[in-house]
Amino acid sequence: MIVFDKKTEKEPIPDYCFERDGALVSPVLDPNNTPVELYWAVPGLSLVAIVRTPENENLYLVYEPSLTPFEKEVLERLYSGVRNILILEDVYNEDDKANALYRAMDKYMERFGIELPLVSIYKIRYYLNRNYLGWGILEPLQHDSSIEDISCDGINVPVFLFHRKYRNIRTTIVFKNTKDLDTMVVLFAQKTDKHISLATPIVDTTLSDGSRIQLTYGTTVSAHGSSFTIRKFNEVPFSPIDLILNKTFTIDEMVYFWMAVEYNQSVLFIGGTASGKTTSLNAVAQFIPKLSKVITIEDTREITLSHENWIASVVPDPTGSSEERIEITMFDLLKSAMRQRPEFILVGEVRGVEAQTLFQAMNTGHTTFSTLHAGSVDSAIHRLENEPLNVPKATIESLNIVSSQVRLYRDGKQIRRCNEIVEIIGLSETKNVVVNTVFKYDPASDDVVHSGQSQIYSRIMEIAGRDQTWLIQERRKRSQFIRAMVEQKIRDYRDVSELLWMYDAMPDMVADSLDDLSELLTSGITSPKLYRNMKIPLDVLSR
Repeated sequence: MIVFDKKTEKEPIPDYCFERDGALVSPVLDPNNTPVELYWAVPGLSLVAIVRTPENENLYLVYEPSLTPFEKEVLERLYSGVRNILILEDVYNEDDKANALYRAMDKYMERFGIELPLVSIYKIRYYLNRNYLGWGILEPLQHDSSIEDISCDGINVPVFLFHRKYRNIRTTIVFKNTKDLDTMVVLFAQKTDKHISLATPIVDTTLSDGSRIQLTYGTTVSAHGSSFTIRKFNEVPFSPIDLILNKTFTIDEMVYFWMAVEYNQSVLFIGGTASGKTTSLNAVAQFIPKLSKVITIEDTREITLSHENWIASVVPDPTGSSEERIEITMFDLLKSAMRQRPEFILVGEVRGVEAQTLFQAMNTGHTTFSTLHAGSVDSAIHRLENEPLNVPKATIESLNIVSSQVRLYRDGKQIRRCNEIVEIIGLSETKNVVVNTVFKYDPASDDVVHSGQSQIYSRIMEIAGRDQTWLIQERRKRSQFIRAMVEQKIRDYRDVSELLWMYDAMPDMVADSLDDLSELLTSGITSPKLYRNMKIPLDVLSR
């Protein structure tokens, strides 16, 4: 961006920096609402406020930079002027697109002799970038990592969110006419190179950030008009430390998983919708040794790892005409993965015949993690044995551990817990699956009961050629290490992975550094240099 002054040479303007330039948002709260929480979606540029209304309902508010009448006039003129210049630009990278947008803004302002102070330039840049390259009025929601789902059900209806902390919550964002909503739906389709119209009114696709979006157009399939639902991809997944701090798992349970993964035990995570199955799988997968070859297979991209030797496979969206279309299924990807000699195969969710191949992989020595919709271990085994999965009962023995996840409500708040961790022992004489419950959640105390009996620990001692004394010492040392990360709030998945790999390579050195593990980190991620989703004192709000 260039400041134009007839008396001086053109000087480049740096990109907006929150630390240097300060916040461009001045939130004003309705005195009838009570503030609950404030945090940045885009540091300095979009602020999220969770407030309590007089009706005792949570409400999600977004504050963005306010524009003066002159700034609004300049922005409106730039919309049409910049568009013509951008048509001549041939760029594909998102950063290049933003730079092209700013260059177009420079040229237009130079042509008409428009001069603006730095703050005004930054605000106009924000709106140009938001509306040309981003999600328009939904842009702050894209950057809020606390949001899991975004739903728009039609015109004159608030956009609803599923928030990690506040569950279902309405926003003040409303599409007030059919044209605006239809335009937004078409825009989302175009961003993924898809076509949506009255002839093809349904599109299910993936956005560039990995989020899954379901679009409907017009009133053909939706009585309230166009609609969309976005299931956001979380670019920063939960780590084992996050899940301990959230009380989803205990330290003892995570030590159990750590040793199980290290000694190649296969795990199935079960539970209902939004119970945290994939989240738990992703966290436990961070215990996979650094150099192991990992292949993940998913319908929708959700799993994120730090491992370099990792192939991330995603079932592609069908494209082309029905005659030309070649459909690639999860079953196809799983068969392909088997030929690549992976040590760990992670399948986002098994729903069909791929379950048989997954269990065959277990039988042939591959360690696998997957998820399955089931309310209990018994129902999970029943689903596996019957249509459409049809896994032979004899091969279910190759599964080692089942972790059952639940979503509960406690004191009016949603919580996710590991309901139980069960080991598959084998088949009885009557050909029933025999199980052993190692950990069981007690909802009355919100705590976990450990049975003390584990076939997996016995198997680990046998594989390692060690005795009970070694196992007790190993569990104690790993517990101390994980507890140190919990107490020091080292929770970013990249930091946690780095320390886990360091522990595998040099356990004694790491044990000597438990007082301050951050000194061992090279990533610097633990340092609070990012402000996104950072809580803000409530007293900054004006009333």
